[in-house]
Amino acid sequence: MLDTLYREFGYGYVPGWHEDVVDPVGTYLADPRHLLLVARDESADGAVVATTALHSRGPAHPPHPRWIAERYPSGSTAQLVRVYVRPEHRRQGLAGAMVRSARGFAERAGYRSVYLHTNVDIEGAEPFWQRMARQVCDARTTGEHGPGVSTVHFEIPPTG
Repeated sequence: MLDTLYREFGYGYVPGWHEDVVDPVGTYLADPRHLLLVARDESADGAVVATTALHSRGPAHPPHPRWIAERYPSGSTAQLVRVYVRPEHRRQGLAGAMVRSARGFAERAGYRSVYLHTNVDIEGAEPFWQRMARQVCDARTTGEHGPGVSTVHFEIPPTG
């Protein structure tokens, strides 16, 4: 996950945004309502090629708009994070399968909603999320994360 922050996003580790990345066990594995999915390529010595995670903390204000934080409160909201597939493994259905699995987990865990935000400047991010989720706020014009970060907020509808 750290590799993604440096190679894909270009800004690296930001303590206020990425504390889960340096403590994935404490963040995702120690809480039964949290989830970390990892896809490995067995033909490449088990290298991690994709991740998807989910936790029970809603979006924070700031940096996100206050109404977003109020609409998706901690505890009843499953926030989907760290959805990433290495470029050479994209467009094979891996991210979609992992997100569907995480959504199912969220429903079984009793979450009221599944929320996420993404930087749509990442290649393929916006069309992927437009297919998988419902957009609730396009924050590109607000600059909520500063220059060069184009954030869009989404909600994933329940399966049933």
